[in-house]
Amino acid sequence: MYKKVLIAEDFDSINIAVKQTLENLGVQEIQYAKYCDDAILKLKKALQDDQPFDLLISDLSFVEDYREVTIASGEELIQAIKEIQPEIKVIVYSVEDKPYIIKTLFDEAQINGYVKKGRNSISQLKTAIETLLYGKTFISPELAHALQDKTGKEIDSYDITLLSHLANGVAIEEMETLFKHLNITPNSKSTIEKRVAKLKDYFKANNNIHLIAITKDLGII
Repeated sequence: MYKKVLIAEDFDSINIAVKQTLENLGVQEIQYAKYCDDAILKLKKALQDDQPFDLLISDLSFVEDYREVTIASGEELIQAIKEIQPEIKVIVYSVEDKPYIIKTLFDEAQINGYVKKGRNSISQLKTAIETLLYGKTFISPELAHALQDKTGKEIDSYDITLLSHLANGVAIEEMETLFKHLNITPNSKSTIEKRVAKLKDYFKANNNIHLIAITKDLGII
């Protein structure tokens, strides 16, 4: 069993439930952070003391309050922690259920488990922790289809940038000038129009507004 676990979660009630689960599994040391910045500091301190964490359990969303933070989301936190301690195991514990986000976390952030918060989530979290001990990955059964989603292979960073600007109200006619200003290539109007047409066809969107709505629902933008 893991000896030292870090929980990144800003709700006390969830922290208590997760901590109880870990204690029941025999975890010797459990720490938690309500802010991502604090989680990074705890991780660095543990490494400095030569007593690193074995496992990170993190939410993806953290409520904003009076405190200014450098890292505001779980995705950013996981990326930062993986850069500092690549071998640490990571379980995401979140209400997020968008396939694109989940698949990206497994493919790019190299997380080891994903548990969706809900009625049976604590028992699933326990199973996830035990599964990771055997070198396997875990995902909540109701989200298993997310790992079969091929959207991530079809959509690249250029497409995401294009969709983001469309969502922010930039017209196709203005996109060429904006992309040239931002040094984004290709940036010709014809190429941009063709790429938008390809995206509408891929997502079976009737128009640009429909395209933006679909990609937002999927968590792409």
